[in-house]
Amino acid sequence: MNFGGIDEEEYSSFDSARVLVLPVSYEGTVSYGIGTGAGAMAIVDASRNMELYEEETDSEVYKIGIHTLKEFLPRSTPEAMMQSLYDYSKDLVKTCKFVCMLGGEHSVSAPIIKAHAEQYHDMSVLQIDAHADLRDTYDGTPHSHASIMARVVKDLRIPSVQVGIRSISADEVRLIETGLPTKIFWARDIAGRTDWIDDAINSLTENVYLTIDIDGLDPSIVPTTGTPEPGGLGWYETLTLIRKLAEKKRIVGMDLVEYSYFENYDSPAFLCAKLVYKSLAYIFNGETPKVTRS
Repeated sequence: MNFGGIDEEEYSSFDSARVLVLPVSYEGTVSYGIGTGAGAMAIVDASRNMELYEEETDSEVYKIGIHTLKEFLPRSTPEAMMQSLYDYSKDLVKTCKFVCMLGGEHSVSAPIIKAHAEQYHDMSVLQIDAHADLRDTYDGTPHSHASIMARVVKDLRIPSVQVGIRSISADEVRLIETGLPTKIFWARDIAGRTDWIDDAINSLTENVYLTIDIDGLDPSIVPTTGTPEPGGLGWYETLTLIRKLAEKKRIVGMDLVEYSYFENYDSPAFLCAKLVYKSLAYIFNGETPKVTRS
């Protein structure tokens, strides 16, 4: 039960791996749909049915080594969950392996982003999402899925670019006006186009953490997510964004969150697994063995 269903120990062991996949099974602050707590392991399960040859980069990505860590389980409170996940991920980041977290609700990105920011100077965040997630608190906790980017740009002052946003509160708009270090690319302005991508990437620093809330994509292709919003990015424009980001910047870590598992409805989980694998193909394009190209 590892990401990609990799049989060979040489490509799936911790010691030989370039990439660590961290499944985080948590939905402690969900406010609408349920199922994100089972999302991470459903993505791992779906990934076992992928072709491990990635045709766009002509590469067998798994041969850089992808190790799947033990499922990270919920703690008793949101505060305990975030502290424990931060402590754990901080040790992972110190190994200098590439950490790819699978969620779980979006709140679990905050402690992992914090751990990366302490390791990589001059880091920024690219967020693909339907929601701005800039509420200081939501439902009585600052560790809500609706507050993750407040922790990043307000508390940690990490500059960010937010892509695909199409749901935001009046309080969040007022907060942005105070001078938060974030730039928003609204879904209404970019959906179906790619001419905005260079501007988005050029707004980031050299080191970038990529956080993908799967509801940033159009719900016609990913309907099973905790808080769906109409509109959003398509498959190929999302791939173009990530590919160009990997070409122009150094992606130091990533996550994919907010996929909600529904029994006997596997295609969205497979999409999430494929998106992660293609992202890794772009990020490690210079290191992966090629099949037909010299």
